[in-house]
Amino acid sequence: MKVVERYIMRRAFVLFLSALAWTLAIVWTTQVLARIDLVTDSGQSALTFFKVATLIIPSVIPIVVPFSIVVAVAQTLSVMNTDSELVVINAAGASRLTVARPVLLLALIAAVFCFAVQNGVDPYARQKNRELVAAARADLLSLIIQEGTFRKVEDGLFLQIGERLPDNRLGGIFVADSRQQGVDLVYYAKTGAIVDKTDEKVLLMNDGVVHRKTPTGDVSVIHFTSYAFDLSAFAADAGQKTLLPKDQTTPYLLNPDPNDPIFQQTPGLYRTELFKRFSEWLFPVTFALIALAVAGDARSHREARLHPLVTSISIALIVRWLTFFAEGKAKIDPSFNYVMAAIPVVMALVAAWFIYRQKAMELPVGWTDAVLSLARDVGRRLTSLRLRLGGARGGAA
Repeated sequence: MKVVERYIMRRAFVLFLSALAWTLAIVWTTQVLARIDLVTDSGQSALTFFKVATLIIPSVIPIVVPFSIVVAVAQTLSVMNTDSELVVINAAGASRLTVARPVLLLALIAAVFCFAVQNGVDPYARQKNRELVAAARADLLSLIIQEGTFRKVEDGLFLQIGERLPDNRLGGIFVADSRQQGVDLVYYAKTGAIVDKTDEKVLLMNDGVVHRKTPTGDVSVIHFTSYAFDLSAFAADAGQKTLLPKDQTTPYLLNPDPNDPIFQQTPGLYRTELFKRFSEWLFPVTFALIALAVAGDARSHREARLHPLVTSISIALIVRWLTFFAEGKAKIDPSFNYVMAAIPVVMALVAAWFIYRQKAMELPVGWTDAVLSLARDVGRRLTSLRLRLGGARGGAA
């Protein structure tokens, strides 16, 4: 690799890592916040929560890597163009491959990385994530044995443990059960324990009372010496692990179990997931070619109506949206699977044609004018708001 190519590769790689870190952090944070109920509802430790949060990362990587590539390539070439470095490279007689080769090499490495993560790491991470969540929701001891706090076991069922006693016994047990419509049951027992009976979990309460309120408003009080409250029903439901097509490994998608209930009901979902895994890894290369077609020529930025970085990201977003649209349609019409797989290839060929013809890829004039008009309108509104806020502060002073 030539000195110039190493220079471009190094600059693009540094920007790629920076963009990847920030984008990954933002997307990962939004995904993690959606799972905060694992701690608040199930009473799990912070360690379990961070395990689940870490296992989300492989599913985020294939989404953010292509956009990190387009940002890195477009910004690198734009800065080099502003500093007249691209002009010097062209004046030195270097071919267009001098600029394109390191960019495509970086994109190819990113594409292989995405393929390995999406087809190798992500399915196992998703399955482990499902196991952790199922185990957390089925862990009765961590769910209900929390001294002095109410725990919602399921809709209409709440438990409270007053204290823990020696020999795994519980003291001050309170149970409120309103799962049966119109009937409210309240249990109170001085002592008790959770007992495993084969595959069943039973809350055995000793020396207590049951208050029963009927739909007519009648209340009855029954004293008991011992009472067994069955916990196995919701424990079994909470501990079940359902694997969706996106959670399955690629070999399994190629040869799914005929007895798989999801495969029996909607076999097309497995085919769509396969097409997705074998096509999405091409997006880093496609987006790199888009950035090259937009910002790879040595020219004045005054010729462009939008900054090359904005244009590159806008085109990349449109291409990604088309893929999501085709994926959604493929669940109904299998022919859209081929559309979804063809989009990154066709777009890469279109970008390569612009590069070969030495033409700059830009958004249509109408779209560009709409974006600029929107930006000017937002700018005017922000300026007006800032002036009003400044005037209000001056009047208050």
